[in-house]
Amino acid sequence: MTDSAALPDLPRLPDDPHLADVVPSILAAMGVPDTERRIEVPDHVTGACILLIDGLGAEQLDEFADDAPVLTALRRGRVQVGYPSTTAAGISAVGTGRRSGEHGMVGYTFRPAEDARVLNALRWCRHPDGEDLRTELPPERLQPLPTTFERAAAAGIDVSVINYARFAGSGLSRSVLRGSTYVGVHAAGDLIAGVRRSLADGGFCYGYHSDLDTIGHLYGPGSQPWRMQLRQVDRLVESVVEDLPAGRLVAVVSDHGMVRTDPERTIDMDGDPRLTAGLDAVAGEARARHLYTTEGALADVVAAWREVLGELAFVVERDEAIAAGWFGDTVRDAVRPRIGDVVVAARGRSAVMRRTAEPHESALPGHHGSFTSAELYVPLVLAGV
Repeated sequence: MTDSAALPDLPRLPDDPHLADVVPSILAAMGVPDTERRIEVPDHVTGACILLIDGLGAEQLDEFADDAPVLTALRRGRVQVGYPSTTAAGISAVGTGRRSGEHGMVGYTFRPAEDARVLNALRWCRHPDGEDLRTELPPERLQPLPTTFERAAAAGIDVSVINYARFAGSGLSRSVLRGSTYVGVHAAGDLIAGVRRSLADGGFCYGYHSDLDTIGHLYGPGSQPWRMQLRQVDRLVESVVEDLPAGRLVAVVSDHGMVRTDPERTIDMDGDPRLTAGLDAVAGEARARHLYTTEGALADVVAAWREVLGELAFVVERDEAIAAGWFGDTVRDAVRPRIGDVVVAARGRSAVMRRTAEPHESALPGHHGSFTSAELYVPLVLAGV
């Protein structure tokens, strides 16, 4: 293993409040036993919602504040989402109150220790061919830690997840959102109605909305379509928070921000034999790759990737990434092998695409997953009480 001291610019996560701190803090304010107030939230909360707007970075909200006056007025700061800055890890942080080294969702895709297949953690299928893996890799076994929702329900709180109907029973829902009543919705209207109903009843709910992330991937963050979608998100939040009953709290967060990648700083690994030699499997995404090497090939893979990518990315061995705290202070033994033998984190606006294996993802301008502040920080918006 290379001494991490030999990599003086290796990034470390900031010592700032984390997305994983939000739900435990809210539950503590609701009186749930054995929960900790890790961030500042109001006292005497009698009903709450955490609403996750997928793909809304703090820097993007700063830049386009005029398009989101409600979010801007209610904003109380920002939290970091940790590494990787991606949806599977972010939702898992909300659902478990833990960081990626503990909850184990270490990427958009990764290879579980007990299976040679690469798992897409969002769809719980084999990547990239789509084979359903919920039977072979039970979500409750892959993520066995108690969820924040189970803890709230055990305290007698009515807990619900208000999310797209198509995700009911999904692997990620079973893995990190279990312990709640799943309320399937289809659009912004029934999402808003479901959240308002839970708040009126004094329950605790998690709501999720993905359209901003979708538009960001398709057109790039800050594009005209993205700004128009941000305006719609702001109206959604306004509808959720208006006329809140006394004692109710709404916390709006996100799972990651986003960057527009630079084509001149983009590498197609599928087209470069130097980058495919010695690999048994590839996972992650364009800005946060996991490389699983064949026996005896680790040193050669690290050397080749560092030579080809140069300043485009941090290329480190698994132990170096863990020692640098990329996956949090604690990495469970069951999680360690899920992290690639080599971890590749993009710098600036660079990306490592797979144009043959991942043609759809490789065509998108908007990406996330790495350490830039645009990806790493999300707003913390609080309303009510």
